[in-house]
Amino acid sequence: MAQQKFADRKKEEAEIDMTPMLDVTFIMLIFFIVTASFVKESGITVERPDASTGDQQARAAVLVAVSADGLVYMDNQKLDIRSVRAGVEKLLAENPQGTVVIQADKRAKSGDVISVMNQIKAAGAEGTAIATVDK
Repeated sequence: MAQQKFADRKKEEAEIDMTPMLDVTFIMLIFFIVTASFVKESGITVERPDASTGDQQARAAVLVAVSADGLVYMDNQKLDIRSVRAGVEKLLAENPQGTVVIQADKRAKSGDVISVMNQIKAAGAEGTAIATVDK
């Protein structure tokens, strides 16, 4: 009988409570989801121009692509240049600290790129950059 009680007590001591570990894991998961920066893709692949003086952007929240034939893409959708402002305002509302990066094809007309830049500036974007390839 005494040996039976000793075996039951030893069995109880050997169990590990997993609840605190699961709580910590769940809290860490929530932390990483909340602090993650989500990047919206532009929607097309462009051939970026070469530059030797480029700086890397840490918080690129909005990507706007201008193709060689003057089409504008943002968030995987083709847009008219006049609707870039509304799209940038919406995406900056989701991530106000982010910058806007223009991915202009090196064969795109400068007038198209400047029109897109004007729409981005009108949307209230603080930082705007043009994506290039390091030379």
